[in-house]
Amino acid sequence: MSAALNKIAANSPSRASPSEIETSIANALYDLESNIPDMKAALRPLQFVSAREIEVGNGRKAIVIFVPVPLLPGWRKSQQRLTRELEKKFSDRHVLIIASRRILPRPKRSNRSRTSQTQKRPRSRTLTAVHDSILTDLVYPVEIVGKRLRTREDGSKILKVVLDEKERGGVDYRLDTYSEVYKRLTGKGVNFEFPQSSSTDY
Repeated sequence: MSAALNKIAANSPSRASPSEIETSIANALYDLESNIPDMKAALRPLQFVSAREIEVGNGRKAIVIFVPVPLLPGWRKSQQRLTRELEKKFSDRHVLIIASRRILPRPKRSNRSRTSQTQKRPRSRTLTAVHDSILTDLVYPVEIVGKRLRTREDGSKILKVVLDEKERGGVDYRLDTYSEVYKRLTGKGVNFEFPQSSSTDY
């Protein structure tokens, strides 16, 4: 196995037979680590679990890199620059970094008596908490300043997520990508927007 593929976490199923995009990401990370001296120390400990391409409309794609939760702070330290560098290598594709979290199902009634005697399901492993964390990861480093759940006339629901106005210029061109990736990962509709200038209730 090449040194580049060491960027795929050892306990990842992708390690044995990485996909084409995962191999490309591993090579790109290794290349950045080797050729940009001031990024070497930050990139050396970083690994990812898996990666996938997602169609985001109009023939465009996004690359989602799933990283181990314990390594997320390390990824975030250099995320803005790293994302820019990766998007240079994967032209016309937005690169998003999301922690690989596992949703634990609710204990069944028949199991509750036994479950109560063992470890309870952590709140961070509930579906709601994981979906909230995906939202935060998607838009990082932009802060989410408000959320509203709207019900349409047909009964379907869509989440409206309001982002920090200060970051409008840096991410407004990525909002459609955020929406499509979130829908593909969670099955839920979401619209990202910025506060209206006349609104004071966010």
